[in-house]
Amino acid sequence: MSLSRQDLFDIAAWRQALHRRPELSGAEAGTAAMAAEALRAAGAAEVISGLGGHGVAGLFPGAAPGPTVLFRAELDGLPILEASGVPHASEIAGRAHACGHDGHMAILAGLARALGRRPPARGRAVLLFQPAEEDGSGAAAVIADPRFAALAPDLAFACHNMPGLPLGTASIAAGPANCASAGMRIVLAGRTAHASAPETGTSPMPALARLMPGLTALGRGGPLDAGFSLVTVTHASLGEACFGVAPGQAELWCTLRTLTDDRMAALRSAAEALAREAAEAAGLALAIAYRDVFGHCDNAPEATSAWRRALDAEGVPHGTALFPMRASEDFGRFGRLAPAAMVLLGAGEDGPALHNPEYDYPDALTETGARLFIRLARDLLG
Repeated sequence: MSLSRQDLFDIAAWRQALHRRPELSGAEAGTAAMAAEALRAAGAAEVISGLGGHGVAGLFPGAAPGPTVLFRAELDGLPILEASGVPHASEIAGRAHACGHDGHMAILAGLARALGRRPPARGRAVLLFQPAEEDGSGAAAVIADPRFAALAPDLAFACHNMPGLPLGTASIAAGPANCASAGMRIVLAGRTAHASAPETGTSPMPALARLMPGLTALGRGGPLDAGFSLVTVTHASLGEACFGVAPGQAELWCTLRTLTDDRMAALRSAAEALAREAAEAAGLALAIAYRDVFGHCDNAPEATSAWRRALDAEGVPHGTALFPMRASEDFGRFGRLAPAAMVLLGAGEDGPALHNPEYDYPDALTETGARLFIRLARDLLG
């Protein structure tokens, strides 16, 4: 069952309304309410809200026993000042749907309409609007919610729009799809002094100067093979913005990245050891914390094959370009519960990249994405 022109018009208007009011990770209350209403309007047998925060799931059961198939989209926007210039640009300063999550929600809304008109013959489809993907906390929070146990999937699918790939094409590959990553925050504490007598204090400046190139040297990138690692310094601060005080505190943020989870522990250990050495050498107190932690994401062979069958059936050209990716994705959490795979859907070759302030998801992509999700649902659930 395909979507009508009126469906696509309505869904585009709904997507643009989402685009105007982006909400950040963990604060997606309004977006979640719109998702829940769309599921009810489409005819979901049950709508569950508040999963792992603001997550929303719509259930479309079949009459006969069968598998549970999860289809996932993300709710959250980004802390970016939009500069797209489109009529439906963000109305909230400093927030934007610059990763296209509004488009992923539109694709899922299209699937909901199709399933509402013709429910699965067997098993059930679970349409999940997941919170807090951008900071890596949302999938884990949804899975930890006691109510998710009753929704646990036998297969899980997601898509991501991808600028750089031609519109109307796709990419999918089995194996590692997204890198593991962890945000490391290092705080160095010494003692301030008068700027005329810095020797009476304990400055973290030498340790900070040592750590920035030292941490970067632990992982220099290169080919995305099994030994890949990358450390990127993303933020540094030293003392206060004044001329009369020698600094007593410094902070350094960096992102650690490896192809797979099993390499991350070693990279963390090396980074922590380097931080301890630098702090001890300078007589500083040290504190280390982590946030925005993502496990690596694998495309399971079974789920990847299902995507390829759907792509072939719908006549969507596809290859394996861009896999594996350096960027991280918390969809991999669902892959620890069941075979899962994410496909990349081409958003056009000449436009802005994801997370650029000019980016706006192309509504022309929704029809392709919805057709593919509908095909998957029919192939697996009848």
